Amino acid sequence: MTSRTPSAPDLAGRHDFAQLFSSTRRGARLARLMAAQQLDSWGHPYDSTVSRTAALLVGELASNAVLHGRLPGRDFRLRLREERGVRLLIEVTDAVASRWPDTTAPPRPPAGDCEGGRGLLLVEAHATRWGVRNLTPLGKTVWAEIDLLSTTPPADQPSALPRAGRGRTAGGPC
Repeated sequence: MTSRTPSAPDLAGRHDFAQLFSSTRRGARLARLMAAQQLDSWGHPYDSTVSRTAALLVGELASNAVLHGRLPGRDFRLRLREERGVRLLIEVTDAVASRWPDTTAPPRPPAGDCEGGRGLLLVEAHATRWGVRNLTPLGKTVWAEIDLLSTTPPADQPSALPRAGRGRTAGGPC
């Protein structure tokens, strides 16, 4: 792990945190744990809805970066930004621009016997909105937002904000 940015609020009332992690399962786990610790230092206790939701989103996005966006010798980056107590932006940046989640179709669960393929379904259910941004010349950032002024809607109810993306489809085998 390298390159950590300060987490003190700036003049506009934002908290900002960024950290590089190794593109391994351990790195994904550490990203989730560090996100919860950082949110606690910003006033969102470990057992709060915001902290639990953010830890879930960071865990899923970091796991996807490790599984689908890994290049040997390249790390992934986690960035958290809280803006004036209104929203929390979670960004996970990896080094593979050619493998994007499908943001054009509603998510579908994988076959029942598959061990994976549900991560972006969880992101879709718990984030206020999410999407993907290309990084030139190499890589992509998958991001998710949490509206801090309202509670996270249940998975079967639409969010108050429009979705920037829809999860990937998983038609057919795992």
